[in-house]
Amino acid sequence: MKRDSLFFRLFQQSPTLLFELLGEMPEDAARYRFDSVAVKEPKFEIDGLFLPPDHKPGIVYYSEFQAQRDEELYERMTSELFNHFYRNRPKFSDWRGVAIYTSRSKEQKNTYPFRSLLNSEQFHRIYLNELGEARDLPIGLGLMALIAEKPKKMTDTARHLLARSQEEVKDPKASRAIMEMLTTILVYHFNGLSPAEVEKMLGLNIRLQDTRVYKEAKAEGKTEERRSIVFQLLDRKVGKLSARTKKKISTLELPQLETLTIALLEFETIADLETWLNAQ
Repeated sequence: MKRDSLFFRLFQQSPTLLFELLGEMPEDAARYRFDSVAVKEPKFEIDGLFLPPDHKPGIVYYSEFQAQRDEELYERMTSELFNHFYRNRPKFSDWRGVAIYTSRSKEQKNTYPFRSLLNSEQFHRIYLNELGEARDLPIGLGLMALIAEKPKKMTDTARHLLARSQEEVKDPKASRAIMEMLTTILVYHFNGLSPAEVEKMLGLNIRLQDTRVYKEAKAEGKTEERRSIVFQLLDRKVGKLSARTKKKISTLELPQLETLTIALLEFETIADLETWLNAQ
């Protein structure tokens, strides 16, 4: 399940959710925008970038979401962070780093080289399963916590959040967005369910398969299936991949993955793969 894309959508819909997680609200919080950028020479991918308003330098927030352990996360994240901050220094007054984990067990084991940074006021580590009960949190945070919810509780919690949103959220557009996000989380989590089954789980009377978010989720499901095949083929063809190389491949879209599936048949070493990736 591509859980980081769920967070991408949540943060796109409401960038202020990050500040709710951190418990700090910048003066211009409502004017922040969320983005994902590529930093070249060397090429890095920053998954979540929260940019301050353009009218004056402000704090930029770099975020990473981890549902699986990455033993080089902090090496990669700090490289991306400082490289981007250096290249855009006039735009920002300061920076913050935010690593969001589904649970503490997903954090990389060797954090010693980063002890000063991780324990500073500039870096935050958030563990979703320690936020509290998803059903009791503000709805936005509840959606995030739902992603880390145990399977046995997920459906009941989703129904509870849906009922709360219908009572608490007066804007029809915002209420619809919450409903679609809830259904999308269930589509990702319970892979293989039909639209009718997901609708029944939540007690919905809409045609889920007609919603934009559901169509995007299904399309991404195809992408993830192809990505899994590519990883298996590469493992047999060129050997074990580094976390950095896997990260590069995880950013490829379906057409690129299909092209890679054919191209890797000619690969003999990991160097061949790296050459192909650098050309993308």
